[in-house]
Amino acid sequence: MAEESGGLVIKPMDQFRVEALFGGDIAWYTPTNVTLWMALTVLAATLLMVYGARGRALVPSRAQSAAEMTYGFIYKMIEDVAGHDAVRFFPYIFTLFMFVLFANLLGLIPFAFTTTSHIAVTAVLAFTVFFAVTALGFILHGTTFLKLFWVSSAPLALRPVLALIEVISYFVRPVSHSIRLAGAMMAGHAVAKVFAGFAAALGAFFFLPILAVTALYALELLVAVIQAYVFTILTCVYLKDALHPAH
Repeated sequence: MAEESGGLVIKPMDQFRVEALFGGDIAWYTPTNVTLWMALTVLAATLLMVYGARGRALVPSRAQSAAEMTYGFIYKMIEDVAGHDAVRFFPYIFTLFMFVLFANLLGLIPFAFTTTSHIAVTAVLAFTVFFAVTALGFILHGTTFLKLFWVSSAPLALRPVLALIEVISYFVRPVSHSIRLAGAMMAGHAVAKVFAGFAAALGAFFFLPILAVTALYALELLVAVIQAYVFTILTCVYLKDALHPAH
């Protein structure tokens, strides 16, 4: 936030700027704030699942309870959505959920950087899922995997049109998969920054935007968890199509 020519200027998008940790120009090998917060995300998830659950006590600690509940929640999600034969892919899906969840949650820390607000990060996650499930579908079923696009229950005259729609929607999956997460995280943080800027400008009435920011922060906490859930459950849906392609 800054004041220019007597006017209030709030720059909510500055918080998403990628910056080199040690100065200088940014190249593909340059450590940046994105690198730092992605590393902290991996560290936080590892601490919960490895250090928090290390004791395996009969009466679990809070950290062990959180780790076990998260483990059971994702395991049941995979079974319910993609079927029992999809459980063999649990390590990948669980790792994906934990990474997105902790990246979202760490981004709520003041002055933190939300890595999942960048389409470059979410696109890599989404396209990895897309290429993995597509390759899996062809490996398991060969050309039979193409039945996914053929709606055999529809009238014969409509099947080619529906097949085209199915193909387009299939290739749009990684785009919507990545934009949904990045857009949700970026929008909430930008709005919070705007309200925080108003708090400094309203003088005696500063408490009004602060109340709004507090309520928005609670909503963002909920959104952070929901978006991790949505990203993961969509991965399970795509995995189900790869395992059982018949329409």
